[in-house]
Amino acid sequence: MIMSRTEAAPDQALGDLTERLLAGLPAEAVLTDTDVTASYAHDMASFCPAGTPAVVVLPRTVEEVQHVMRTATALRVPVVPQGARTGLSGGANASDGCIVLSLTKMDSILEINPVDRIAVVEPGVVNATLSRAVGEHGLYYPPDPSSWEMCTIGGNIGTASGGLCCVKYGVTAEYVLGLDVVLADGRLMSTGRRTAKGVAGYDLTRLFVGSEGSLGIVVRAVLALRPKPPQQLVLAAEFASAAAACDAVCRIMAGGHVPSLLELMDRTTVAAVNAMAKMGLPETTEALLLAAFDTPDPAADLAAVGALCEAAGATQVVPADDAAESELLLQARRLSLTALEAVRGVTMIDDVCVPRSRLGDLIEGVERIADRHRLTIGVVAHAGDGNTHPTVCFDAADADESRRARESFDEIMALGLELGGTITGEHGVGVLKKEWMAREIGPVGIEMQRGIKRVFDPLDLLNPGKLF
Repeated sequence: MIMSRTEAAPDQALGDLTERLLAGLPAEAVLTDTDVTASYAHDMASFCPAGTPAVVVLPRTVEEVQHVMRTATALRVPVVPQGARTGLSGGANASDGCIVLSLTKMDSILEINPVDRIAVVEPGVVNATLSRAVGEHGLYYPPDPSSWEMCTIGGNIGTASGGLCCVKYGVTAEYVLGLDVVLADGRLMSTGRRTAKGVAGYDLTRLFVGSEGSLGIVVRAVLALRPKPPQQLVLAAEFASAAAACDAVCRIMAGGHVPSLLELMDRTTVAAVNAMAKMGLPETTEALLLAAFDTPDPAADLAAVGALCEAAGATQVVPADDAAESELLLQARRLSLTALEAVRGVTMIDDVCVPRSRLGDLIEGVERIADRHRLTIGVVAHAGDGNTHPTVCFDAADADESRRARESFDEIMALGLELGGTITGEHGVGVLKKEWMAREIGPVGIEMQRGIKRVFDPLDLLNPGKLF
């Protein structure tokens, strides 16, 4: 009897796949031990199903990635690209029988050019590693996700990630000038440029940024750099209500100020940080606003912003005098997510983004949702760009509490859309927010997105089941 691959016994099918992969890859790059491959099954998101990969591949060269994709196309095997798996939407989760293509071994910084102000990197380069490397040349790579010590540039590109400095410097998409991409059939395509300007044809580079590995495999990126800014100084302002803190945010932005950081923590988050780190933040604090400037005269900018905070009702304003004090003030923000996780053991971290003018409405709405579902939900926000992270704390072993956590998560996304926002500012859609992406962009938008997917991946092999 002649059997198709789908009819073949599982062991035979896996053997065929492994044999074909090993024809173009070193043995150490192909992992089949189920205990090992299981560890590559999912990212850091809750409530996201993950399948069982057939094999994990760790290529080191572009040619090896091309071989993987040619093999996958020939055998009709799905491929799930992965970076450091720090994502929060299930976008890197395996599907049953897939090839997990981990790009962490492709971790070379190929070029840093101070004249052209670009860096050329492989996808497995860790964000913090790149930032430190370009800093030695007096340059700066601004995108700084909270996981920057672990997350990779390839993953940042896949999810169009942001970070604390977005209010002034923007998100990953604004720093990706060009890409080398291995397509689903193994062909290599270059997009974009390495020049300061360039408008030749459709902007395919931007198309790949945020595509979550569904259109091609990024194997090289040309990234824009900026001159390294002066050391920033930070101000902390305490408020008796979240509404007053959000009013201060509006006053700061309407006043034309350009902070390098503008972060907000609600009372739940402040209490969690106090409980974990004993930082001595006043128990009466309903909201904490952190502002920073990396301008030539940051003290003057902080003084101006401090006055605006006081006008909005700040109960205390504390500007830092130097870098050490600034770092101390930022510690509370850096500890936020860890502290909230300690509340109940597990968290679901949302990333709804709303217009700055509706930030207060979002936070008040989240408080109502938390009360209604009898849950602890803390909000930390990149307040300067309206990107909030409502964080639902729950006990995963409690089925009813887990159900309420998921329902509250969905209600927060619905609230974000109602306020004129988006369901994801920087974490991506993955599998967690597929239903909500359809609601946000509508049936015509979904039809167009699927059409683009078919052009690049007609067999639906690249990260199937994600986005839509």
